Amino acid sequence: MSDADAAPIAEERAVPHVVVMGVSGSGKTTIGALIADELGVPFVDGDGLHPIENVRKMAAGTPLTDEDRWPWLQTVGERLATSGGGLVIACSALRRVYRNAILTEAPATVFVHLAGTLDVLRERMEGRSGHFMPPSLLASQLETLEPLADDEPGFVLDIARPVDELVRQAVDGVRARV
Repeated sequence: MSDADAAPIAEERAVPHVVVMGVSGSGKTTIGALIADELGVPFVDGDGLHPIENVRKMAAGTPLTDEDRWPWLQTVGERLATSGGGLVIACSALRRVYRNAILTEAPATVFVHLAGTLDVLRERMEGRSGHFMPPSLLASQLETLEPLADDEPGFVLDIARPVDELVRQAVDGVRARV
């Protein structure tokens, strides 16, 4: 096959733009990195895209306001939109309006919502170290959470499932949507 023949094939392949979403402790970073590896695209932890003021607030146990989140969500969307070869980002994306802000920047984004019970989430948060988000903010995140709706581009996975099963389901779901 000549280079001229290969170009249209490469252009026809859709690149995945994925947000692995959910509350703190749902496994966004772990599952997101594994999904990215399976898809052969880079992974970015959205926590690293927060302005330092947001990190300081959360580390102090203060929930973020919408005003705090807008610049961060715009950055998440811009990273997806400019990724070129696809990207997976871990980002809480707790409310539909937040997901819409990301979609404004990157309309082809697929959301993978990692959902779990309060007990499972609390246990995971208490078992990790070195994260700026204290378990005390879990309740405020759950109050804020608007689960992914049927008309949104994405799907929900139960975090009680084994990790390898979650990754397989996520990769299959993303591939079916891009």
